[in-house]
Amino acid sequence: MSTSDVRVRFPPSPTGYLHIGGARTAIYNWLFARKHGGKMVLRIEDTDADRSTEDSIRGIIDGLEWLGLDWDEGPYFQSAYAAEHAAAAERLLAQGNAYKCFCSKEELEARREAAVKARADYRYAGTCRDLSPEEVASREAAGAPYVIRFKVPRGEGGVAFKDLVYGGIERSYNDIEDFVVVRSNGQPLYLLCNVVDDIRDRITHVIRGQDGLTNTPRQILLYRALDVEPPTFAHMPLTLDLNKAKISKRSHGEVVAVQFYREQGFIPWALVNFLVLLGWSPGDDREIFSPEELIEAFSLEGINKANSIFNYRKDDPKFFTDPKAININAHYLRTMPVAQLAELVKPVLEREGIWDAAYEGKKRQWFERTLEMTRERFHTLKDFATLGRAWFADDFTIDDKARQKNLLKHPQLMEWLPELADRLEALPIITPEEAERVARELAETHGVKPGIPVNGARAVITGQIKGPSMFEVFAHLDRDTVIRRLRQAPEYF
Repeated sequence: MSTSDVRVRFPPSPTGYLHIGGARTAIYNWLFARKHGGKMVLRIEDTDADRSTEDSIRGIIDGLEWLGLDWDEGPYFQSAYAAEHAAAAERLLAQGNAYKCFCSKEELEARREAAVKARADYRYAGTCRDLSPEEVASREAAGAPYVIRFKVPRGEGGVAFKDLVYGGIERSYNDIEDFVVVRSNGQPLYLLCNVVDDIRDRITHVIRGQDGLTNTPRQILLYRALDVEPPTFAHMPLTLDLNKAKISKRSHGEVVAVQFYREQGFIPWALVNFLVLLGWSPGDDREIFSPEELIEAFSLEGINKANSIFNYRKDDPKFFTDPKAININAHYLRTMPVAQLAELVKPVLEREGIWDAAYEGKKRQWFERTLEMTRERFHTLKDFATLGRAWFADDFTIDDKARQKNLLKHPQLMEWLPELADRLEALPIITPEEAERVARELAETHGVKPGIPVNGARAVITGQIKGPSMFEVFAHLDRDTVIRRLRQAPEYF
C-alpha cells in the first residue's frame, strides 16, 4: 500500500456538540491523511435514532469547518446503510460465525448476579451457541425474541495485533465472550456497523481514543469473518481533568465544547494547535506550528501512551480554560498579520453591536492601528469587545483596580483631568509629542509626577489600568472623545 492509499475516518455520534476529545480525534486523523496525501472520510454514526439530532449534526459539521478541518468524502450517514449492516449479520449467520441467542434479560441478569456473589468474572457462557437448527426454528415459531451473537472461536489461540501507539496486543479467545452484534429489535450494534462501514469506505487506518481499544479484538474477529484484512489501529491516550476523570460532555459541560471556545474568542488554528499537543509531541520543545509545519511534523509515533491532562479552571475568570490554551491563542492573536486579525475581530464587534462600517472604509487604517496598539495585552478575540471596548464605544466600564489606584487615590484629578482636556483642546493637532509635553507641564504645575495625571487619564479614557502609551492614545483616539472623557472624570469619584 502506498501512502496515497491512506484512508482514515472521523465517525462522530450526533448526540451532542463537538467536544474537544472528538475534535482532537478529528485533528489526528486529518493530520495523518494530509501528511500521507490520503483521504479523510466524515461519517455521521446516527443509528441511535432516539439521541441523534439535526442540531447535533449541524453543530459537528460547523465545528469541523470552523477549525479548518476539511474532509475529502462525506458526510456519509450510517443510518443510510442499514440494509448493508443487516446483510452482514445474515452472512455471519449463514457462515456459522454467528448464532441466535434466546436467553432473556432476566436469565442473563441472574447469571451476572450469581457471578458477582461468587466473586467471579461474568462472561456469557454460550448457552444458545449449539442449539440445533430445529430448536432454533421452534423457538422462532413460538415468537421467542432473540439477539444475534458472534461465535468467538474456542480453544487455544486468540487475537493478536500491533497497535501503532501501544505496540503488540494479544487477547485470548477464552477472554472474549460471544458478543452481541444485533439487538432483539433487529438493530445491528455499533461493533458490526462500524466494521461494515469501514470495509465499504476502504479505511486503512483507524485512529481513535484509547477507550476503543477494548473493542478492537472483537472487531478484528468480525473483519476476518467477513474475509477482509483489518485496518491498522492507533489508539490515542485519554484526556483527563485535574482529578484524573475522563473529559466528557456529560461531566464537564460547555467548557469542553468546541463552540464554547469559538464564543470565548479563540482563533480556530490556535485551538487546533493546543489540542494536538494533548497527547502528542513533535520530539522537541516546539509548541507553535503553522498548518504546514504541523502536517510535516506529525506522526503516529509521536502520540504518547500516557493520558493527557486538560487543566481547565472553572473558578478563574481569566483562565476559564487550560492556561496553555490561552497562551497559545494569545501568541497567534499578537503575531498574526493585523489585516487577518481585523477579519476575526469584526464578527466579535458585530455581535456586541459596536462595529462601525467605516472600519472597512475610510477608518480601516485607524481600525487596524487600534488592533496593533491594543493586542499585546489581550488573550482572546473577545477581549477586544470587553477589555478594549472603550476604543470602539462609550458604554464601557472602568476596571475597579484602575478606579481605586489611579482615580480615587488622587481626588485632585477631578479638577486636573478636565484641565488636561483644556490643554489638549488648545492644541491645533494632538500628536504623541505634544500630548506628552502638556501632560508633563500639567504635572509640574501641580507638583506631582507625570504618572498621576497620565494614569488617571488612562482610567477614564480606556477603562484599564495598563495599556499602550497614553501619549499614543491621546493622538490616536478621536480628539472629541479624548476631551469629552477627560471632562467627565468627576463622574467617577
